[in-house]
Amino acid sequence: MIKTDQKVKFAVVGCGHIGKRHATMVQRNEESELIALVDVRPKEECGLEDFEGVPFFNSIDELLASELSYDVVNICTPNGLHAQQAKSALEKNHHVVCEKPMGLSKDNCESVIYTALQHSKQVFCVMQNRYSPPSEWIKEVVEKELLGDIFMVQLNCYWNRDERYYKPGGWKGTKDLDGGTLFTQFSHFIDIMYWLFGDIENIQGKFADFTHQDSTDFEDSGFVSFDFIKGGMGSLNYSTSVWNANLESSMTIIGSKGSVKIGGQYMNEIEVCNIENYEMPELPPSNPANDYGAYKGSAANHHYIIENVVDSLKGRKQPTTNALEGLKVVEIIERIYAVRDKQKLRN
Repeated sequence: MIKTDQKVKFAVVGCGHIGKRHATMVQRNEESELIALVDVRPKEECGLEDFEGVPFFNSIDELLASELSYDVVNICTPNGLHAQQAKSALEKNHHVVCEKPMGLSKDNCESVIYTALQHSKQVFCVMQNRYSPPSEWIKEVVEKELLGDIFMVQLNCYWNRDERYYKPGGWKGTKDLDGGTLFTQFSHFIDIMYWLFGDIENIQGKFADFTHQDSTDFEDSGFVSFDFIKGGMGSLNYSTSVWNANLESSMTIIGSKGSVKIGGQYMNEIEVCNIENYEMPELPPSNPANDYGAYKGSAANHHYIIENVVDSLKGRKQPTTNALEGLKVVEIIERIYAVRDKQKLRN
């Protein structure tokens, strides 16, 4: 436990857009301190003008071998590196904040959790969509069973990811470092679905690669159907082949006592709320999307994550996303992709 009057000290590994966002949120939090930054590129190429004076390393091994003292390592590197880098930090007795996904396989994630337990350290998984007002609201609605029995859940994720995103020579789109469309683009939304309705079974799917044959190692679109173990059926329909700009991320829920649709570009608006004997409260506004210039991402909620890490390590709150939930999201994606890969073999 970190004392109330002490600052929580962070080192951020990976200085891309999201890594710099983590670093900025650490600096803005009065109870945290940015101790180090790490990136494989030369410091001059990373655009770190806002972090003058912060020690910089070219690898996580250099950081871990240094004499610096810090509590938490934030892993903001390509997906395929997350699990091993998280384990390396845990083995040196640091807590870990891991960007999604926690790993690219269930086995990877189990190994991270085992290492954390061995060293009595916390692993915080970044699933920032849980912090948006619509997500917090629908969580309460589902937990109070205001919708009655859940009949159907439909998750639609239609985004634009073209040559402005998948650039030659980068890690995005590669099988070993990216892992797949569901890992990099839509695991946030699978996390929300799992958080609300639990695990799934009886997975079936249809997959296609419409516009990314030359830019990615995997499919860009899919229709996936399944049953929830707790009851009800669901579907996930996704694509990154939308022309020019994101179309929507939405969730439609149909229950015995009402229906809800959460929509917008990144599930930031309640479009329909029709529940028996219930009046929809006015929600605070959602934060804007992460803006990457030519394309947009999920809601910019990383400051909540840093707050939750600080509160958890000081014993004031529970972690919002625990490592087991991070593992379950990866496992669900892995099972969906097993259906895809079987189809490939048949074809």
